[in-house]
Amino acid sequence: MSFTPNLDSIYSLFIPDYAFLQEQFSVIMFHPPKSSQHDHQSNELYTESKIEELKAAIGPLSGRSLKYCTDACLRGYLQVQNWNHEVAKQAETGIMYRASFHDRQGRTVLVMKPGMPRKSSMEDGIRLQVYLTENAVLNFPEGQQQMTWLVDFSEFSLTKSVSTKLAKQSIHILQSHYPDRLAMAIVYNPPRIFEAFWKIVKCFLDNKTFEKVKFVYPNNKDSVDFMNSYFDFESLPTQFGGNATFKYDHNHFSRLMAHDDFKTAAFWATDDDNL
Repeated sequence: MSFTPNLDSIYSLFIPDYAFLQEQFSVIMFHPPKSSQHDHQSNELYTESKIEELKAAIGPLSGRSLKYCTDACLRGYLQVQNWNHEVAKQAETGIMYRASFHDRQGRTVLVMKPGMPRKSSMEDGIRLQVYLTENAVLNFPEGQQQMTWLVDFSEFSLTKSVSTKLAKQSIHILQSHYPDRLAMAIVYNPPRIFEAFWKIVKCFLDNKTFEKVKFVYPNNKDSVDFMNSYFDFESLPTQFGGNATFKYDHNHFSRLMAHDDFKTAAFWATDDDNL
C-alpha cells in the first residue's frame, strides 16, 4: 500500500538542524534581476551571492546537516522561493489557500473563493493553483492520496465571475496532471447566476470528475447533514456552517508557503549521497 511520508519527521530524523535551517531559509528572499536588463552571467553571480548569504545566515554545520546543505540544495530552495514570491501576490486576498483543517478522512482541504478580487493575471492564478496543488500533495497525511476542494461562492457575482477560459484551464490541469487526486469538489452556496456558468463549465469535466462535484446550500437540511458527515464542525469555519472562528491571515499563510518551499526544494535536492 502506497503512502505519503511525513517529510518534516523524516528530515528532522536525518538532519539534526532541520528546524533551524528551515527558519533561516525562510528569511532569505530571492529576487533575481530581470533577464531583459541583465545577462545570464549576471544572474549567476546574483544567485551565487544569495547562496553565500544563506551560508552566512546558517553558520557552521557538521555531519548530515553539512552533507544536506550543498550548493545544489540551496540553489534549488532559492529558485522555488522566487516562485513563492510570484504567487504570493495572487494569494493576498485569500482567493485560494490550503486550509488548516482536514475532512473527516484526514484529507488535505484546498479552499477556493472565486468571488474574491484577483491581484494579477490569469496566468498567475494558474500558477497559484498548481503551486498549492503540488504542495497539498507534498503534505498529504500518511495513507492519503487525495484532497478535497471547498469552493466558496458566497461573494460571487457577475462582476467578479471567473472567466470560462480560466475555469477550462484549471479543470484541464486537474484532470490531466493530477488524475484521481480529487476526492470531492464541494461547491458551497452558489448563487442562482452561477447556473448559467455551470452549464458551460460542466462540459469540460470528464464523467469521473463530474461525479465528484457536490453542490451544498447552507439553508438546506440535506446539505447541512452532508457537511456534518464530511467535516468535523468544531474545526470547520463558521463561513461553511461550522463552529470554528477563522479569518484569512496572509502573513501566516506566507510563512506556511515558505515552509512548503523549503520542503519542496529539500525533497528534490535529496539523494543517497546527501543522506
